Amino acid sequence: MKKQTVQSVKNSLKFKADEKPGILSVRVGVKKYTLPIKARMLSGGDFLFLSFPASSELYKVGNEGLEALNRDADPGDAYSALNPGRRKGRRKGASGVELPHELATALKAIPDGMKLGYGPDGTPRLVRTRSRRSGKDGE
Repeated sequence: MKKQTVQSVKNSLKFKADEKPGILSVRVGVKKYTLPIKARMLSGGDFLFLSFPASSELYKVGNEGLEALNRDADPGDAYSALNPGRRKGRRKGASGVELPHELATALKAIPDGMKLGYGPDGTPRLVRTRSRRSGKDGE
């Protein structure tokens, strides 16, 4: 008898398994939608065979549920909503903001337990910092 490979067993089981529609669901926000994808599934003993048709699809979330976008539909809005874009952050080697010497010395002169705040009329003044308790029992 010819030795079986995993790929040959998968190919053999693919059309022996029954198609089951609505086997996948996805949660968008607080609503749960059933995806219109048919999957083939067999289970027995310690094994499970699961096969999906090789496809990718864009769906529009509507009041009635999910509906696939037609080929002639404009996908621009979907692309702009789903494209993660580039990571934003500081570049390597970018220099930080220089703090003027006078301002740095004035900020160092603020005593411990105090911070710089503003009065009702907008004038700067020293304000006590809040001390928050940590721990579950309020220690």
